[in-house]
Amino acid sequence: MAIPTRDEVAQDLKWDLSGVFENDAAWEKEYQAINEAIPNLAKLKGSLVQSGQKLYEGITKILNIERKLERVYVYATMSSDVDTSNTKYLGYVAKAQALLSNFSAATSFVDPEILSIPAAELDKYMVDEPRLKDYAHRIETVTNKRSHTLPAAQEKIIAAAQNALESSANTFNVLTNSDIQFGFTQDDNGEMVQLSDGLYSLLIQSQDRNVRKNAFETMYDAYGQFQNSLASTLAGTTKQHNFDAKMHKYHSAREDALSNNNIPTEVYDNLIEEVNKHLDLLHRYVALRKKILNLPDLQMYDMYVPLTGEPALSYNFEEAKIEAKKALLPLGEDYLKHVDYIFNNRVIDVVESQNKVTGAYSGGSYDTDPYELLNWENNLDSLFTLVHETGHSVHSWYTRHTQPFIYGDYPIFVAEIASTTNENILTEYFLDKITEPKTRAFILNHYLDSFKGTLFRQTQFAEFEQFIHETDAQGAPLTAEVLSDYYSRLNQKYYGDSVEPGGDIALEWARIPHFYYNFYVYQYATGFAAATALANKIVHGTPEQTQAYIDFLKAGSSDYPIEIMKKAGVDMTQKNYLEDAFTTFEKRLNEFENLINQL
Repeated sequence: MAIPTRDEVAQDLKWDLSGVFENDAAWEKEYQAINEAIPNLAKLKGSLVQSGQKLYEGITKILNIERKLERVYVYATMSSDVDTSNTKYLGYVAKAQALLSNFSAATSFVDPEILSIPAAELDKYMVDEPRLKDYAHRIETVTNKRSHTLPAAQEKIIAAAQNALESSANTFNVLTNSDIQFGFTQDDNGEMVQLSDGLYSLLIQSQDRNVRKNAFETMYDAYGQFQNSLASTLAGTTKQHNFDAKMHKYHSAREDALSNNNIPTEVYDNLIEEVNKHLDLLHRYVALRKKILNLPDLQMYDMYVPLTGEPALSYNFEEAKIEAKKALLPLGEDYLKHVDYIFNNRVIDVVESQNKVTGAYSGGSYDTDPYELLNWENNLDSLFTLVHETGHSVHSWYTRHTQPFIYGDYPIFVAEIASTTNENILTEYFLDKITEPKTRAFILNHYLDSFKGTLFRQTQFAEFEQFIHETDAQGAPLTAEVLSDYYSRLNQKYYGDSVEPGGDIALEWARIPHFYYNFYVYQYATGFAAATALANKIVHGTPEQTQAYIDFLKAGSSDYPIEIMKKAGVDMTQKNYLEDAFTTFEKRLNEFENLINQL
């Protein structure tokens, strides 16, 4: 089964980026205009402190360039993502990243300059210049960081160094998406196929144990050959995070990263504490998996095969769009209108092709449609991925059409809540309409696996991420041996005695791109738990609760994410939303066990 080249993919299955820029020439023209405009931004230095009017005008000029730069960056990265071997678009990405670095350097004076304005005088500026009210929350996020902001000259040096400091993450991206060549393995038809990340995610669910075993070993053989290089790239990125935290006087890189969204570190600590407290549920589910599969030894490559046999539900892309709209009906007519637009206007890049980045995401900029990248397989997972990414996309649409540019984005902390709420609504939809025991058991199994893969697994990743940053901060080397040893022990703690210890899973750290994102993954776990509560309100609650959720989608970054979530009905500084999620997991695990005994 050959993976198609980009040219072999049908046009209606490829996104149309002419909605971002008409063509490459238009991109290059805008790139050049921004490149010429950026040096002029540095000339604003010293003016922001002069008056409220000057402060407003300076921020406005900077935002106008940032808005244009966002579109330039998005076009470059999205053009490259569909074919990472295309050197032209790799060049565009490099130029866009350099432009972003130059912009950061040219505007690095802004926060220190705002902080240099005495609080009483800044209050007077806000009164003298009423238009500053539009930027009040943004200014407050700056003044909150008084103790962590360096003098302007030092901030400029750090900003200018970002392009070099990000080289480790860039190397990881090119190495894993272009240079690593996976070997050949057998598929379910007995044919030899070249492995890819997308195909791996399918074969690892095979009912044939030899198929999933060979896919697993073939995958990790490839990463194993580069484990020392990948340890070096991960160590380099970890050092970058720790360097930034130290320079800005934070106690840790974790505190630094969470402060960007004003997230208390207690949210992170509560997550790890509650997950560890409930690991017995995961151990119970894993032991059940071993029993159902009737295996003398349970391996990590046995973790993804559906326990109810061949999938009872499968969808091609057109069928999936129809089913997704039915499932999302509780969100209301206006929400579905935007779903319909996304599904039918070539803003989704659907199928896997050679050198296309793996996984899925929702992208775009403030002035474009929300775009989605998928790597479609005709299975239930792909339907859930479509619903997930569409949750991001509709969130983007509501935010960009409600908030001004300065608040027209949203932090990942709430982004993952919007997308995972859609997944939970889809699960509720299936459990509401399906009564046939085998199919219902399959849906429950899918939910339990999603919970395992999101709340449990992403918290496992969060623990690993905390370990590597703390280890580096202590001056210890992050070698492949150190990383693999810790990851192996951590994996065993999470999955328990029913899983055979050791093996290639120790190398899993080498292939996880999110470890380069700076304390990013915990938000998948907190988001999944919060989404459980929101989905219950939407499906089983009142119209007012659904409207509160839509208002949440419209809020963007106009307030702190913790406060936005409180308005939506979930207080994430407390543990009860996590406890509720584990209650739901246990309830569905109980039902799954009962159904399995009936089959």
